[in-house]
Amino acid sequence: MQHRAARNRTKTWFLFALMLGILVAIGAAISASSGNSMWIVLFTGVGLVTTAVTYWNSDKIALRSMRAYPADPQQFKGLYDMVHALADKAGEPAPRIYIAPTQQPNAFATGRNPNNAAICFTEGIMHLLNPRELRAVTGHELMHVYNRDILTSSVAAAIGTVIQGVAYILMFNRGNNNNVLFNLLGAILAPLAAGLVQAGISRDRETSADHDGALLTEDPLALASALEKISGGVQRHPLPADDHRVKAASHMMIASPFGGKVRNWFSTHPAVEDRVGRLTQQARDMGQHR
Repeated sequence: MQHRAARNRTKTWFLFALMLGILVAIGAAISASSGNSMWIVLFTGVGLVTTAVTYWNSDKIALRSMRAYPADPQQFKGLYDMVHALADKAGEPAPRIYIAPTQQPNAFATGRNPNNAAICFTEGIMHLLNPRELRAVTGHELMHVYNRDILTSSVAAAIGTVIQGVAYILMFNRGNNNNVLFNLLGAILAPLAAGLVQAGISRDRETSADHDGALLTEDPLALASALEKISGGVQRHPLPADDHRVKAASHMMIASPFGGKVRNWFSTHPAVEDRVGRLTQQARDMGQHR
């Protein structure tokens, strides 16, 4: 199981390197066409500043996007006890707890580090899952925090933004008319490739959180059961895909909030049946059976 976690980390860094390679390639194309690399430096700077601001305020942005409110310690005492018990078991700080007023069953973690993190549960997930399943989801979300996945996703999003910016320059660069077709192809294919890699990083982080969260709770079958219930609940209560606020937080959620089929290259989440299959195998490896 430790080998699987190490493989996931290696895969994430490989995907990061691939995104940087795409950026360097289109940067070289612009330099070759125009002889001026100023725009690459400018967009890189803008991307880095945007990332820093987004990362530093990630908890506020995500929670506001879901209209979340702080969970009352008395009203949600069982949830507080569960979160703090798992955080103590992991030897890490307990995050703040929020509730989002939507009937869709979902949850997400956000925050720049374990000392400044929050976990948000929807009202729907609180009603749908039993305590054992909710504990399993909590373990998943805690591992997003403790694995610094918010930083990972922020950096991936920043690189993707820079790639889109320099690709836009490439599309309208007329420094060398002989390269117009090449520039156009690069402008279309580079953001496409970056989007595929960014989605791959997100899926990899979800897979790692499933695995590590199940180790923390020692109950992979409960997480498998929770994912199956959440998937059905999302189909019954999908969130609007055209809401940019929800879209900004969607990749953080334990399940894609938009419903429909998610098995495609641009999915930010692995297919539920694949996740359940991996968790079931993890349970067998731990000597557990359904």
